[in-house]
This record gives sequence, structure tokens and C-alpha cells, in this order.
Amino acid sequence: MSTEKFLNYLQYEKRYSTHTVQSYTVDLRQFIEFCNHTIGSFNESTIDAKLIRQWVVFLLDHSYSGKSVNRKLSCLRNFFRYLQSQKIVDENPVDGIVSPKLNKRLPVFLNEGAVSLLLDEVDFGDGFEAERDKLILEILYATGIRLSELTGLTDNSFDRVGHTIKVVGKRNKERIVPYNKALENQIEVYLKSRDEVISIRESESFFVTSKGKTIYPKLVYRTVNHYLGLVSTIKKKSPHVLRHSFATHMLNNGADLNSIKELLGHSNLSATQIYTHTIFSKLKDIYNHAHPRA
Repeated sequence: MSTEKFLNYLQYEKRYSTHTVQSYTVDLRQFIEFCNHTIGSFNESTIDAKLIRQWVVFLLDHSYSGKSVNRKLSCLRNFFRYLQSQKIVDENPVDGIVSPKLNKRLPVFLNEGAVSLLLDEVDFGDGFEAERDKLILEILYATGIRLSELTGLTDNSFDRVGHTIKVVGKRNKERIVPYNKALENQIEVYLKSRDEVISIRESESFFVTSKGKTIYPKLVYRTVNHYLGLVSTIKKKSPHVLRHSFATHMLNNGADLNSIKELLGHSNLSATQIYTHTIFSKLKDIYNHAHPRA
């Protein structure tokens, strides 16, 4: 079936992440079910723009967000591009479909005082797990890397002379991210503690559990959630909050947007520009409080 070939193409040729392929699988299955219900069958060559518009209306009527609908449209657009490349269809029925407008959601981040409190004042305790948990938070904030990038780090990811980390991001794209000399001391402490406690590691992973296994996303999430809860009342306390904090604080302190884009591993500048809205909101607040006629 063409859908299965398309998904295999994404996974093995385009090297999309497992998460993205799973999302595309769900989106295609939903669209096929919609077609079966609406027109009685799913046939790639008979799908037209009118049917896709009906699907968009159906999704919005069933409380899907604009972001979710746009992702599903992106899936369909790529699917029909693939079919075009395979000479299965002549036109892409998704071309010309107007995507729903998105409400811009500002990224959630910690203020600089909360980060200082977290990394300088909070007592993480003693021992291997305490050193590991503190370093997890230190690296997430110092580099802005994603959760999946953190769990994928190995000892060889670090150039400890040049103070850089080789990060494998989305679609297996590699980038080099610098870190500060102060972080090197924490790395040294962690490695010494890890190698004293863990005699055998199951992999080359840099961060491991007390049993020598690679740390898993839920462990990192729980760790970050717990410690952010000690210094902030923000509702969202995920690893991504530290990524947002990294980018926002860099921009606040004079870093240019293109540099932040490269450090974060964004494929285009539009993804990074969300942080300028954060800065603008801050400026508006300052203006409203400071200007006598505001």
C-alpha cells in the first residue's frame, strides 16, 4: 500500500525520527478513516482539495487546535508529494489549502534570578545521583539542547579541551554547542562519581541510571519538574523550559538571533523568532509601567 511505502520512505530514506513517523502514521490513518466514512473509500487518485477542506472543517469542529490541523496538513502535503514523485498522482490536492491561523504562544521560561537560585543555592544532596541530576539541569540550561539530545549524549560527545559538545538533533543533524569552563568542573565531579559507583555500563551513554543503563526521558522530566518546583511557581516545569530560558536569556544579554538559531539547531529563523515576541512583551510591560502617559 502506498501509505506504508511512504512511511518507510520517511523512516529509512529521509531518516525522520521515530516520533515523527508515528505521528504521520496516526494522521494518515485518521484521514483514511475520514475518507471511508465520507466518500466510502480511500483512493489516492480521487482525493481533491474539496475533500481536504472538509477534513479541515471536521477537525476544527472536533476541537483540534490549529497547530494540530497544520501538522496533519503538512503530513498530507508530504504524502501527496511522495505520490507525485512516484507518478501515482499528477497534482497535490493540498496545494492551495489555507492553513488555520495559529495563536502565538509565548515560550515559558524562568527568570535569571530563579536559574541562579536553582543552580547556586538549591541543595542537590550528595552522591552519584545528586551529581547527575545537578549536571542534567546545568547542561540543559548552559547549552539549550533538547531532552532527546541530552539522553543521546555519550562520553565521546564531549570535547573537554575545547569545551564543546557534539549534539545529534532532529533528523540526525549534528551540531557543535559550546559550554562554559565552569560546567567543566561539574562534568569532572560527575564522571568521577559515576565511574566510582558504576562498574559496568550497558552502553556508552554519558548519563546513566544507578544500574548503568541509559537515562530515559521520564527520569529527566521528573528530575527537572522536581527542582524547578523548588524555585518557581510556573505551571509548566519541563526540560524544554530550560531550553526556552537559555534562548531568552541569551537574547536578553545581547546574543543575535542567528547565533541562537544555530545553537538551538533550528532549521530556519522563523522557529527562533518566537523569542523576540517574549522580549517585546517585556518591553511593553516596562513601557506601560514607566511612561507617564502609558
